[in-house]
Amino acid sequence: MEKRKDINPDTGLKKYGNVQFADDINKKYPLDTEEHIRAAWNYFHMPRDYKKYSETDRKIITNKIVKAWKEKISPEGPPIKKD
Repeated sequence: MEKRKDINPDTGLKKYGNVQFADDINKKYPLDTEEHIRAAWNYFHMPRDYKKYSETDRKIITNKIVKAWKEKISPEGPPIKKD
């Protein structure tokens, strides 16, 4: 995962604390609660956010969110998004 120039990782740490993030480098998309996991899925898939990541990083982040969803919300996983 690459560090983004438009993000200050300290912002995520200050707002959410030392929790698991789907983007660990930039401290984006916290995965500590059901509300945060659902928000991570929705925000990450917004074109303005999604396009800021490489294809490889998109897969990593998506996989982390899906894993957290299956563990904390439902084994079926999140709703499928068409890219």
